[in-house]
Amino acid sequence: MTRPAVELLAIDHVQLAMPPDGEAAARRFYGDVLGLREVPKPAALAGRGGCWFAGPAGLAVHLGVDDPFTPAAKAHPCFVVADLASAREHLAAAGVAFEPDDSGLSVARAYVRDPFDNRIELVDAAGAGFSEAPSACEAPSG
Repeated sequence: MTRPAVELLAIDHVQLAMPPDGEAAARRFYGDVLGLREVPKPAALAGRGGCWFAGPAGLAVHLGVDDPFTPAAKAHPCFVVADLASAREHLAAAGVAFEPDDSGLSVARAYVRDPFDNRIELVDAAGAGFSEAPSACEAPSG
């Protein structure tokens, strides 16, 4: 097997766009609702607006200002949650609507929208890694 020309090791962070002056809404959603901690942006980037968040296992989300702003309606990050049903209850209590997955796959997953209408996929920990095992997410037969 030949070595790839570029040896990718991991994803360092995901960047999502937000409109100007959206920092307070980002902090409420990503910090208060999702439970990520805000981390300081490097001084050289702080003047651009936006905010950065970090979580367990190297999870990092950067929100950057786009002007004009267009939400990511289809493209999305996918976050693994410990328990999708519990996450749904918590998010519903925070006023966040769930979009059920209608793909027919047997993986427990759903979508939510951040305050800027960016799409975010949530997958139950039991289905984590389904991208590497497509047969594990085939629709149940019957």
